[in-house]
Amino acid sequence: MARPRRVRLSAIQRTDLWNRWEAGQSLHEIGRAFGKSHVSVQFILAQHGGIVPAARRRSLLTLTLAEREDISRGIAGGSSLRQIAKGLQRAVSTVSREVARHGGRPQYRANDADQQAWESAWRPKTCLLARHGPLRELVASKLILDWSPEQISGWLKNQYPQDGSLRVSHETIYRSLFIQARGVLKQELVKHLRSQRRIRRSRHSRDSGHHRGQIVDAISIRERPAEIEDRAVPGHWEGDLLSGAHNSHVATVVERRSRFVMLVKVSSKDTATVVAALSQHVRQLPATLRRSLTWDRGLEMAQHQSFTLATDMKVYFCDPQSPWQRGSNENTNGLLRQYLPKKTDLSTFSQEDLDQIALRLNQRPRKTLGFETPESRLQASVASTP
Repeated sequence: MARPRRVRLSAIQRTDLWNRWEAGQSLHEIGRAFGKSHVSVQFILAQHGGIVPAARRRSLLTLTLAEREDISRGIAGGSSLRQIAKGLQRAVSTVSREVARHGGRPQYRANDADQQAWESAWRPKTCLLARHGPLRELVASKLILDWSPEQISGWLKNQYPQDGSLRVSHETIYRSLFIQARGVLKQELVKHLRSQRRIRRSRHSRDSGHHRGQIVDAISIRERPAEIEDRAVPGHWEGDLLSGAHNSHVATVVERRSRFVMLVKVSSKDTATVVAALSQHVRQLPATLRRSLTWDRGLEMAQHQSFTLATDMKVYFCDPQSPWQRGSNENTNGLLRQYLPKKTDLSTFSQEDLDQIALRLNQRPRKTLGFETPESRLQASVASTP
């Protein structure tokens, strides 16, 4: 079988490729632009985990091409290395090593020496997690618990405020996982990331929207009082149905102030089933946490008036095709895909399974909460509510 041809792109083409990737173009679109297959494009991107490689720059301390040309002219004119170094305002040892490294006085050529120096300087820098064993173990132990790199970074700052050695940015953690050449963290840990991707997608990559139906007597989200909008009072929730294979679903509800999530098993998406399951689950909450529920335009909440009678919670509905109006719920649904991937039969999960998944999320620190956990924030909110 013929071996695949090596992908060869010039420096300018590689820069253009990464710019296209950062702009959110797909692998197929980039491949067509360069006359390459999308597999070839993915191979190039995967070597860096989809993270744009830093542009190479010369150190300000190294000899420049102009200085090397002065060294070459000085040698040709019979000047001593000490005289050449004095003219360059460089140490004699710097000039001596430079000449010796590139063939000595008889063979020294400025252009060749400059090119060799540029190529030999291309050595990967040892990353922080490779040098710091205790920090690496801490990061790995939290990744196993499904914490995101950003949550780990924030937790370390809160947990060890006086120990600067136990600090690492979320970007460094991602690079240690994605970039093949580093190999610092075991690749098995990638499966604990929310998306489980081995390559980073651009934030500009496009997402497809969806359309929802109409609800009779729906109260618009625009009629919500200010206390809901500013998250000042606990007990206001956002909800949605998370879909899986074989027409399976799980109801998700998120408390707006604390981002505390509850998962509810539903046997189908018809409104009677969903409303009954949600009502039973929500009635277990204390009255101070039962104030309102914001839903999208899904027909599973067509019997919203029955839900309100059963729980004493008013239901507000988002505008059509406006998922950002339930931002906390949408973000949480994205987090849940780590445990409930698309095309998974959600009917196989028991209520106990869903409770354990919710517990995992509720005990993970969140950036939006100053790296507190939803569980601790909700408990504090309840304690301070009269």
